[in-house]
Amino acid sequence: MELNVSYTSLVAVGDSFTEGMSDLLPDGTYRGWADVLASRLAVRSPGFRYANLAVRGKLISQIVDDQVEAAAGLGADVVTLVGGLNDTLRPKCDMGMVRGRLEEAVERLAPSCKQLVLMRSPGRSGPVFDRFRPRVEALFALIDDLAGQHGAAVVDLYSAPSLTDPRMWDVDRLHLSSEGHRRVAEAVWQTLGLPAELDWQTPMPATAPPRWASRRTQDIRFARQHLGPWIGRRLTGRSSGDGRSGAQFDASTGRAFWITPADAENPGPVTGWQRALSPDAAVGTTESD
Repeated sequence: MELNVSYTSLVAVGDSFTEGMSDLLPDGTYRGWADVLASRLAVRSPGFRYANLAVRGKLISQIVDDQVEAAAGLGADVVTLVGGLNDTLRPKCDMGMVRGRLEEAVERLAPSCKQLVLMRSPGRSGPVFDRFRPRVEALFALIDDLAGQHGAAVVDLYSAPSLTDPRMWDVDRLHLSSEGHRRVAEAVWQTLGLPAELDWQTPMPATAPPRWASRRTQDIRFARQHLGPWIGRRLTGRSSGDGRSGAQFDASTGRAFWITPADAENPGPVTGWQRALSPDAAVGTTESD
């Protein structure tokens, strides 16, 4: 891949991992790795455009049906696609279906952009994740295969020990912390051929482990507030994303749209975004669920 290139637009497609949970901002929205990446890319490219269509809890079929056509229609320089992991963590999972829908997404997105980026999501240790690890690794093998067929780049987060550090994860143990999002953004940044600004795989400095009583208290709180509800949704077929749309998807019009830096004259860090006014900066898509 060419080094030190510039990209003028980014579209992010996927589930909660790409939506940005759980790095909560004061206004109640989330800032994830895709938002961090977009802010950094915008500094290099005047007129940069960004759209995050990801929605928490979505399965691969929902991602394909609700997001892929919109993303393809925007004609971005870079499209990121992360999906399928929620399927593998369900009690019942048709891996043949997952393969077919993921293939469909890649075949539609790859020709629509200059660079499609896929990911092997970071892994965790523990009884929940370990139970589904064979499915997860089968998904990642499929991602590698599809990337080879369609010229997509793969960001391998799964093999990075640094991302298994509990400090990279929110208290729900399912979503990344601010530091985790920062490192994933850097991993994608480097995969796009841009000059490294940090070593995202370097482990964080060691700290004293929490006391036994503190760990047990944290485990009980986690099970009650996060693990129990998560299992309940898996068993009942519900999703945390039911009724939600992507941040740059207007459900009232059924159209996705671009956002651009609010201060287009300032080449420094992006401090805010605004909806693009260009009439050709939106695209129709299928109705969101």
